[in-house]
Amino acid sequence: MSHGRGGRAHNGGSEERGPASQGAERNGTMIDQVAIIGDGQMATVCALLLAEKGVRVRMWSALCDNIEAMKATRENRRFLPGYCLPPEITLTTDPRVVFDHAEIVISALPTQFVRPVWRQLKGATPIGVPVCSVTKGIENDTLMRPTQILTDVLGPAPVAALSGPSIAVEVAQRLPATVVAASEDLALATAVQQLFAAQWFRVYTNTDLLGVELAGATKNVIALAAGIIDGLGAGDNAKAALLARGLAEITRLGVALGARPETFFGLAGVGDLVTTCISPSGRNRSAGEAIGRGRTMQEAMAATTSVIEGIPTTRSVRELARRLDVPMPLTEAVHAVLFEGKDVLKALTDLMSRELRDEG
Repeated sequence: MSHGRGGRAHNGGSEERGPASQGAERNGTMIDQVAIIGDGQMATVCALLLAEKGVRVRMWSALCDNIEAMKATRENRRFLPGYCLPPEITLTTDPRVVFDHAEIVISALPTQFVRPVWRQLKGATPIGVPVCSVTKGIENDTLMRPTQILTDVLGPAPVAALSGPSIAVEVAQRLPATVVAASEDLALATAVQQLFAAQWFRVYTNTDLLGVELAGATKNVIALAAGIIDGLGAGDNAKAALLARGLAEITRLGVALGARPETFFGLAGVGDLVTTCISPSGRNRSAGEAIGRGRTMQEAMAATTSVIEGIPTTRSVRELARRLDVPMPLTEAVHAVLFEGKDVLKALTDLMSRELRDEG
């Protein structure tokens, strides 16, 4: 993956692939053409990673102005500046073009946009082509996970999710990262694993799709709380306790929904949680820090061009917890700060003053 305009030249096709640049097999054939829906950070990172492996990538966006700018500059200056988009990546706003010969589709949209965008694309979507989501959130109102939204809109379809500790800028820099390809269909999870695996990007498989997606969504809520802790200057002891108790309540919710508890102690759970809560690049942590320093939620959202998934997801997670009678005090506290006007210091004080109990 070349960094900036001075990066190495790409070969313009799929010839001369080395061992680390092989495609993935799906039903006995190599995956050579991929459609990506979205133009944000993760969409761009996926495109760069796959293009470097010699995969032909078509990236679609509803944002005509951004696609045209990307075509002109061969760079996504709006969401991931500084990285050259090689010729293997076709940029388009035409659904017919993006899905042409696609063997797998990557859905890289903010959660609350998944349904309206895929409704728009449904008529052009090829039947039976698997869709892999890299979205981390839970839809408001329906409380559906991203792959559930996809099958709700598209009908029965093979779906998967790619999740785990994967800060987009670090992946773009080719810093080592390890993630999980999840699907109830192990063959599909394995195909996604092989498609994305690179020398510096290790991929495991997991058949607990529910747990992997839920972990990816709920960790963003805890990351907001971690940022608030940073903004208040509450210290490392408080942050460590937050991560530990956050993991406990995330796991409780997951088990209540039918997920495997061990998923939350793996890459998609504690791995992603730690990364999101400590990384200076994490949008949710950064937004929480701004709120901890006295900014409003609206001001924190306006400070970035990207969507802060944890904010709408907080509503969904709180509602899920209440429906299932699962205690999630940290989520309740974040909800109170974001949507009920509660003072951040008062929220922290109330958490510390709760009735003493067993750690379980």
